[in-house]
Amino acid sequence: MDELPAHVAANREAWDRYAEGYASAGGRAWAREAPTWGIWGVPETELNLLPDELEGMDTVELGCGTAYVSAWLARLGARPVGIDNSPKQLETARALQGEFGLDFPLHLGNAEQTPFEPESFDLAISEYGACLWADPYAWIPEAARILRPGGQLIFLTNGLILQLAVEEHEADDPAKDRLQRPLFGMHRVVWPDDTSVEFHLPHGKWIELLRDNGFEVERLVEIQAPAKATDHHKYTFVTAEWARKWPSEEVWIARKGG
Repeated sequence: MDELPAHVAANREAWDRYAEGYASAGGRAWAREAPTWGIWGVPETELNLLPDELEGMDTVELGCGTAYVSAWLARLGARPVGIDNSPKQLETARALQGEFGLDFPLHLGNAEQTPFEPESFDLAISEYGACLWADPYAWIPEAARILRPGGQLIFLTNGLILQLAVEEHEADDPAKDRLQRPLFGMHRVVWPDDTSVEFHLPHGKWIELLRDNGFEVERLVEIQAPAKATDHHKYTFVTAEWARKWPSEEVWIARKGG
């Protein structure tokens, strides 16, 4: 087996350590009858992120974690495949498959270099998966490789404004109401007292990267916390009040050229 890149190995170790703490949330997400997105649980019926017709569509979830997104897609008629970097996360996903009676392929692997054949999928999707924990200059070209012409890429990650409003050395402190860090040079982020590696890009760099890999950007959805949202018990880096004023999360939707 080839040696993993340093950030991939670090994130595998970190997510094997985090996995137990996400098992219950994964189970709750699997139990939902309809998709909800992000830390504020905004319903799909409000955001309309997914294709109108998923029946028979080959989908891949990049950085699937507990694979609840793939479970939603399966119930909507898709043929999902999941891939994740963490063996422990995949253990949870497989247990939930058994609990909920849904079976689809789950692969241990790095979304920057997948085992899939070229042009295998109609849709690639990531909610806080590869889009946050893999290097975009590696996973975006890989997504382009495994998508069919006309295939769609959907990914949800932290909002750009949020990243600029969080102090560079205070990952758990809530985002401020003024800029705390530079936009130029944004790419790799390692928080204090942790070994995991995140990746963030400015909007202009996302557009440039997607276009360079044959994608046309169709939508950028900046998510607002609902009026009734309350502060999240787990994700303390942003308050509901802040997220009602500025987007703490954003969704990119792009399509591969024919």
